Amino acid sequence: MAGLDRESTFPYAPETWSQDEALEIAREEGLEMGSDHWEELQALQEYYSRKRDYAHISVRELHDALNEHFHDKGGIKYLYGLFPGGPIAQGCRLAGLEVPAGAVDRGFGSVV
Repeated sequence: MAGLDRESTFPYAPETWSQDEALEIAREEGLEMGSDHWEELQALQEYYSRKRDYAHISVRELHDALNEHFHDKGGIKYLYGLFPGGPIAQGCRLAGLEVPAGAVDRGFGSVV
């Protein structure tokens, strides 16, 4: 997916984000990016773009939105298989987004 037209593939991506940067972070974190990884990054970027006016992102609301978006594939449990560092914390790092407060919490299932 790297090298594709960023505007059409990742229309909600932060301006400073690049697929190459995401690939580098993934490599450093031991992830091999597949189409489902990229799909989650797109979902995170779109979610953040819709919440720009909010002072902060609710971890619970984001968790629920991801669970619903990926329901057909197994929801949040499926995403933990893709992102062992947590679909929110690790996913946000790869998507070029600020990790929301509370996302890195062993009780919430994320490990950094």
